[in-house]
Amino acid sequence: MIHGFVLFCQVITLASSTMVTIPVSARFFHSVPAGLILVALLTCFSMWCASSPLCEQIGLSSLTIAIIAGALLGNTVWNRTEHFFSGGVNIAKRHLLKLGVILFGLRITFAQIGQLGWQGVLIDLFIVLSVMSLALFVGKKLLKLDLQTTVLIGAGSAFCGAAAILATESVIKGQAHKVSLAVTTVVLFGTLSMCVYPLLYTHMGLSEDAFGIYTGATIHEVAQVVAAGSAVNANVADIAVVEKMIRVMMLAPFLVMLSLFVNRDNDNKQYTPDKGKHIPWFAVFFIAMCGINSMQVLPVEVVSTLLFADNIFLTMAMAALGLHTHLAPVLKVGVKPLVLAGSLFVFLLSCGFVLCVWI
Repeated sequence: MIHGFVLFCQVITLASSTMVTIPVSARFFHSVPAGLILVALLTCFSMWCASSPLCEQIGLSSLTIAIIAGALLGNTVWNRTEHFFSGGVNIAKRHLLKLGVILFGLRITFAQIGQLGWQGVLIDLFIVLSVMSLALFVGKKLLKLDLQTTVLIGAGSAFCGAAAILATESVIKGQAHKVSLAVTTVVLFGTLSMCVYPLLYTHMGLSEDAFGIYTGATIHEVAQVVAAGSAVNANVADIAVVEKMIRVMMLAPFLVMLSLFVNRDNDNKQYTPDKGKHIPWFAVFFIAMCGINSMQVLPVEVVSTLLFADNIFLTMAMAALGLHTHLAPVLKVGVKPLVLAGSLFVFLLSCGFVLCVWI
């Protein structure tokens, strides 16, 4: 696998050398297909790796692999080849990302909410609000992190991991290295959750239904929820996934509210109140796709195809973000993002249990 990736980097370097003779005015038009082909190749590599037994066992998704592969390439040969690929890479990072978030709504139906009743919705709502509030308090007030990093890590922990980070980035225009940093924390503590939760099941005294709600309400990634629930039994996994999907659905109103109250000030890199001019319409379309899926107007085969395409679009967007990730800014931040993500992990682990016992 590693030798294949090294060979891939060498091919990219060789191909880029042919661009020297192409006029600058024509490079953009060449860089669009070239960039899309590059992120498509990274996507194929990531999806192939994610389908391996080892990655499936540890819950490592193609999105995570894509940003790692993109970052490896972005910190080696990217500076010498960026002009060759920038057009297509930017399209993947901006437009394919939003399309992927929209199609993500096909994973959810309103009927799923009714299956768990008001208790499941209330638990998810409290988790989302409290995690974001705690992230802002710990990240900004205690750790003095910048707002972009704080919001991205908070969104990844509160909603659905890497997908939520990507969606949030498209609203706040987060820098690539901050997105990568947030994804890293989600992978780390989400994987830890996936391993710890099945071990805790026999000691918590929760019923299967309650433990399924607890798992879905507190673990980061959808894939990690599936892995942790399945490690107990199929019933726990089914309930956990439904609970998790309710959290995912809450991402859309969060993005709309985020766009109404904050926007980026390019002068001081801080956030200032917005007048609501930049409503993320892809979040509205996300809810619309949930409604379409709830009405079951699309054939099952069409939905399956669109969900497969959705995974491709999100993986391509993640690969594009990885290509724009540079390690120097990541290393400069230090351990504070990990402390923030770790604090949120402990909160999810403890507060989620208290909620399930109480409600």
